[in-house]
Amino acid sequence: MTYNELFQNILSKKSFLCIGLDTDLSKIPKFLLAFEDPIFEFNKRIIDATHHLCVAYKPNIAFYEAMGIAGWQSLKKTIDYIPKDCFIIADAKRGDIGNTTKKYAEAFFTQLNCDSITVAPYMGVDSVSPFLEYEGKWSIILGLTSNKGSHDYQLLETTEGKTVYHHVIEKSAAWGTHENMMYVIGATHPEKFQEIREWIPKHFLLVPGVGAQGGDLHGVAKYGMNDHCGLLVNSSRGIIYAGNDKDFALASKEAASILQQQMEVILQSKFS
Repeated sequence: MTYNELFQNILSKKSFLCIGLDTDLSKIPKFLLAFEDPIFEFNKRIIDATHHLCVAYKPNIAFYEAMGIAGWQSLKKTIDYIPKDCFIIADAKRGDIGNTTKKYAEAFFTQLNCDSITVAPYMGVDSVSPFLEYEGKWSIILGLTSNKGSHDYQLLETTEGKTVYHHVIEKSAAWGTHENMMYVIGATHPEKFQEIREWIPKHFLLVPGVGAQGGDLHGVAKYGMNDHCGLLVNSSRGIIYAGNDKDFALASKEAASILQQQMEVILQSKFS
């Protein structure tokens, strides 16, 4: 999916919502455990209920890897089931030396056919560049994350007076373009979006932390939106676990609809 295709999809669906499929066998409704593949059955129903309200899905790979071969099978079926007009993010946070990264790229872009993958840039350009060799695929680089531990390193100032995450964004922006790279910027740091937009005005930002982590959608949109929207705001637990009975998918649809309606208003004020 290209930069402009993603933007047009946002305008068409009146949404910049990404739904995280952090599917945990211990948290899904118990009646699903009777199915041959409970994880896929849960994801399938979530997707059926919400695909018209979002522009992206983000399977968190750890939840599938933890289940071994069965988990990978559930992941593959889920990715294959997601409608073609939805951007697929493999939330894998891979980052290794070049020859290993080439195999990660092959796994997620060729075998699973994801549109994008989250990447940890700590090891430098060779931990990212193999992903950028795939035309039409995206690398989503960890910039400023939403977890409490982001303060341990990312917000430290160097001798140049810049934060570590500033260096990461500034340096890595030269490795690709706004048409094949995005950045993870947590919604729990709304005051940072304005300066980040000065560094990378055109890039899309994947924004976790809205919902269960307490991030503010309107603050993110006010300072983070650009002239192509430039935002994919993710909600995981707040949507997929909104209900826990046989009507769980309806509850997820209602939770997603609340966010989508807020996004529609924001988009209308920006692009109408």
